[in-house]
Amino acid sequence: MSRIAGIDLPDHKRTDIALTYLYGIGRRNVVELLEKAQVDGAKRIKELTEEEKNRIQKILDKEYKIEGDLKTEIANTIKRLKEIGSYRGLRHIRGLPVRGQRTRTNARTKRGKRQTVGALKKEIRAKLDQNKTAPAATPGK
Repeated sequence: MSRIAGIDLPDHKRTDIALTYLYGIGRRNVVELLEKAQVDGAKRIKELTEEEKNRIQKILDKEYKIEGDLKTEIANTIKRLKEIGSYRGLRHIRGLPVRGQRTRTNARTKRGKRQTVGALKKEIRAKLDQNKTAPAATPGK
């Protein structure tokens, strides 16, 4: 396992794929990054020389926000939206989709498991009906 930017990258993967394991680096950024570092994306991570790894590391440090810095920035942005009471902030607070998606149907990932309101399951309804029809016990004769 090679370590770049504090993350262990799998040795057997191609460089262009393995770099996407870094939070904040996607397929599009990888192409640009490897071009600047003058590294072949088809090489495996284990085949990279120390000098190539250092070039990649320098460019990552200088030009990209990744991992902890990026996560902190995103958290601060969401916190700011909540504090100023913007629409997006309120959606974050309520745990609903932020970017205009519909919620009448879908949005299950954000809203969680369905909670039925006003309807009972068949088994529960059957038990309630059974209790209502059962004769009331008469207290002591």
